[in-house]
Amino acid sequence: MEYASSREPHSHYREDQVNQIDLNRRHAVVTGGAQGIGLSVATRLLESGASVSIWDNDRAVLEIAIQQLEKAGHVSGEIVDVSEVASVDRAVQSTIDKHRHVDILVANAGIAGSNHNTWEYPVEEWQRVINVNLLGVYHCCRAIVPHMLRQNYGRIVNVASIAGKEGNPNASAYSASKAGVIALTKSLGKETAAHNIAVNCITPAAARTRIFEQMSKEHVDYMLSKIPRGRFLEVDEISAMVAWLVSEENSFTTAAVFDLSGGRATY
Repeated sequence: MEYASSREPHSHYREDQVNQIDLNRRHAVVTGGAQGIGLSVATRLLESGASVSIWDNDRAVLEIAIQQLEKAGHVSGEIVDVSEVASVDRAVQSTIDKHRHVDILVANAGIAGSNHNTWEYPVEEWQRVINVNLLGVYHCCRAIVPHMLRQNYGRIVNVASIAGKEGNPNASAYSASKAGVIALTKSLGKETAAHNIAVNCITPAAARTRIFEQMSKEHVDYMLSKIPRGRFLEVDEISAMVAWLVSEENSFTTAAVFDLSGGRATY
């Protein structure tokens, strides 16, 4: 199976409509950056002039992504399990050693988990989803924000989900983890507001990526039925929003939630 290409045939996203974002001299960390949403974000940031560190826990896929992205700019990789504090701390130190600074964090790594009624959800699986999706974002912010505070500059985008606002049936672990990411973003954004640091999150509807492999067909069909646009989100539509959010031009908005729900969001 090929994961390197992020654009689907007959894409609604047109490259000739791409706005130019200036990220020159900025260094970005993108977690879960070797495939899907993360790969699209990493590509867009490189095309905007940033250097990028891809953090991923799949070595084989990471190596393929780096080979692909080296054509676009300066990219490096780290094998990271975001659910483990020590793994994140090692990755931060390695990234700082290589690049001297981190200006941008896109905390994207996540898993869907399996689909069950809440009262039937396996406890270990529920905890695994929380560990990756919520604690993983916390671990990365905890380790990188001190560096941003010292340089009095930073841009963070945490990838939540529309499920964090609405709660999807048979996906309580995923929904709860993403709701936690929204609240974490609001807290951290307020804590760093006196500095030139912007912390925001996005709440995308479903995009057709490898994460669909973790879901039942019934759950995928349910998610599509909830999107007024009548189609799934494309990963490059996500990276377009992220590129502006992590730019210097986003100098005021922080602790905010940006929807990419195709009309699904009601608040």
